[in-house]
Amino acid sequence: MFRARCTNVLIVLLVAVAAGVQALQAERATEPAYDLLIAQGRIVDGTGNPWYRADVAIKDGRIVRIGQIDPREARRMIDAQDKIVAPGFIDVHAHVENIYNQPDAENFIRMGVTTLITGNCGTSTAEVGKFLSRIKEQPLAVNIATLIAHGSVRAKVMGQENRAPTPEELRQMEALVEQGMKEGALGLSTGLIYVPGTYAKTEELIALARVAARRGGIYATHMRNEGNGVFDAIRESIRVGEESGIPVEISHFKISSRKLWGRSTESIALVEQARARGLQVTVDQYAYTASSTSLDVLLPDWVRAGGREAAKARLTDAATRGRVRKEMKDGLKGRGFKDYSYAIVANYEPDKSFNGLSIVDVTKRARGKSSLDAQVEQIIEMFVAGGASMVYHVMSEEDVQRIMRQPWAMIAADAGVRRFGEGVPHPRGYGNNARVLGRYARELGLLSLEDAVRKMTSLPAQTFRLRDRGLLREGYAADIVIFDAQRIADRATFEQPHRYPVGISYVIVNGQPVLSEGRMTGARPGVALRGATSGAAD
Repeated sequence: MFRARCTNVLIVLLVAVAAGVQALQAERATEPAYDLLIAQGRIVDGTGNPWYRADVAIKDGRIVRIGQIDPREARRMIDAQDKIVAPGFIDVHAHVENIYNQPDAENFIRMGVTTLITGNCGTSTAEVGKFLSRIKEQPLAVNIATLIAHGSVRAKVMGQENRAPTPEELRQMEALVEQGMKEGALGLSTGLIYVPGTYAKTEELIALARVAARRGGIYATHMRNEGNGVFDAIRESIRVGEESGIPVEISHFKISSRKLWGRSTESIALVEQARARGLQVTVDQYAYTASSTSLDVLLPDWVRAGGREAAKARLTDAATRGRVRKEMKDGLKGRGFKDYSYAIVANYEPDKSFNGLSIVDVTKRARGKSSLDAQVEQIIEMFVAGGASMVYHVMSEEDVQRIMRQPWAMIAADAGVRRFGEGVPHPRGYGNNARVLGRYARELGLLSLEDAVRKMTSLPAQTFRLRDRGLLREGYAADIVIFDAQRIADRATFEQPHRYPVGISYVIVNGQPVLSEGRMTGARPGVALRGATSGAAD
């Protein structure tokens, strides 16, 4: 009797367990396989190949399936019918060392940018590991990567001195570059028109580039001259690459001397010849005929040695000031400009009423006259007062378009994170990617849509060795932008730069929408991207 009763209890338990297992299996069977499904979009996958229609399924921040997928298999669906679904754009030339103060990076997100590479033009954090790891405490809406910058390294070792380093100082700089690469820098950047980078000889650059090359880095350079000396500057950049064994990336490739407008055929030829010899050379550019940088670069580099205070002291000497005036006027004439009407104030802290005005108009307002001597004096006075950020209208549309057609030219904004409504900055920080897709691809037909996307996605990822980014591929990170190819357009102008583009409806970073139906979601799923051989990890 007891044995029969135990047997019955065991049977009941087994039946209950079996029922529980079946219930659990049924529950799991009904649980969606994917976190997000992007349905019926036109896939522009980043390779440059023609678009095709498919669904994209995302799970745990990754693209797990591309094809025809049942919507019931996903927790959430985005209907992308007749929209372009592309990899998130990678901006290889940003200046966002302050990004943790503006973690949403809204001006970039609204351009479809999901990854930013900072540390360009010779200025970067000196503590790469600390900078990248900060994302753990202050999450970002975008992915972030950085270069280690020659100018910052040189300043830490030598200050602003105008001389060659001693052997010991060079060893210290090499050690700092090595440390930056170990901590995750993607390569070495230079800014050879800025203090102190402008004081470095080519041999110094080669020595430091060799350090970056040993760890699989790239040499990204704001060249020594983009005006009358542009061809020699390109040759120097190529020499650094060839003698150090490092790939070369030339920043914001341009012709900024009016006297050389139209001669981009020659600058392009220099790149083509280097590539034919086996050196990996690429460039980036923004889609405008104006550049933007500091007022300081209008003054001779020798007067800026030692920093602003040392320069201010020099400028109190009448003879030195006279020499500066002469060199500035000679340089202006040499570049083919009759005055400084091409130079527009973006932001001048001592007097915000100057913002948006040309140096000619500022001089009229401040001095009651606009002679060239008066313009030069006004520039010097503004420099002494702390400097300004500027927009310089120095390029031709013909050269911009010719460079953009090159297969090795990437699209990059050369911008920072914007505070909406602050100053009169270059519109590239709001409209660059949309301008390429709307104006140059759709309206002018200069590029196909697919090639324009390639220049913003797989080419940057390939050049900077970003793993699992830049393509719509199964297994890749789910960085995705969805836009209307017939509507996408930039709206920012030089007069009204604080205007977001239209036509971009969704931006997804690591599987999470940060822009949804044209509205910021507040999500901050960005990650730090480190060099492939850094040995560091988040």
